[in-house]
Amino acid sequence: MKSKPSAAGIVFDSLNSLLMLLVFAVMLYPFLYVLNYSLSSSGKVGSSLLLLPVGFNMESYRVLLKDASIYRALFVSISRSVIGPASMIIVSGMAGYVLSKKELVFGRFFRWMIFFTMYFSAGLIPSYLLIKNLSLTNTYFVYIVPSMVSAFNIVLIRTYIESLPISVEEAALIDGANEFQVYWRVLFPICLPVNAAVILFSAIGHWNDFITTQLYNAMETSLYTMQYVLYNALAVQLQRSLEEAMRSYTENTVTGQSLKMAITVITVAPIVCVYPFLQRFFVSGLLIGSVKA
Repeated sequence: MKSKPSAAGIVFDSLNSLLMLLVFAVMLYPFLYVLNYSLSSSGKVGSSLLLLPVGFNMESYRVLLKDASIYRALFVSISRSVIGPASMIIVSGMAGYVLSKKELVFGRFFRWMIFFTMYFSAGLIPSYLLIKNLSLTNTYFVYIVPSMVSAFNIVLIRTYIESLPISVEEAALIDGANEFQVYWRVLFPICLPVNAAVILFSAIGHWNDFITTQLYNAMETSLYTMQYVLYNALAVQLQRSLEEAMRSYTENTVTGQSLKMAITVITVAPIVCVYPFLQRFFVSGLLIGSVKA
């Protein structure tokens, strides 16, 4: 029998709902402002709240989409956000499987070394020298190779595999499978929740990353990512090609500020569209290993 909610409970739930709506509005409005500004005639935008576009126009997007560097940067961002997670799940997944073996020789040492890298790093200069000595600077592979191994993702995969019944592996071994087949044909499909979570973590990390471009590919414009183009637009200046394209328009239609807003929307939109469908994997990934049966 369900108990009737008390008046205090109803008030508490109502206040909680109002608070969550307020938090949602505070988080949503900055993006809504950027979107509305990019779709407004810049000369008509005042300093008040911008809940809807003012003098609707898409000239900022037309200017951006005429520039080939935007398409090139978008291709680089999308490709690294696909290839990077795919290569990561291969390398880090197998590493997590190996580290889950209690009979692994020096297994405790390797596990502690993995944990150690999560809290301590060599620093920026040694990392740069390593990447340079590996001849990865000014190459596309600098986006892929260093990210193949992720200590955090290895720990997540290892923890998930350790939570599975050992009888699953034993049955496959009895049937004649080797260790490689046990992981890829038996455990890998079972590990879909953790695999999806770490792929999502990796893909978001690749998409949001601009430091790698700034450190290692700043001299190679063909390898710029959307995030680095956005960084240049917001922190440095608009690309010269965009400035030249903008001269054909009046200041009341397109300005540097409206172009920055448009670049921001183009950069954020793919993640905004994809994330709602993958949110459950993100949440499950955060909870993996937090509760033991």
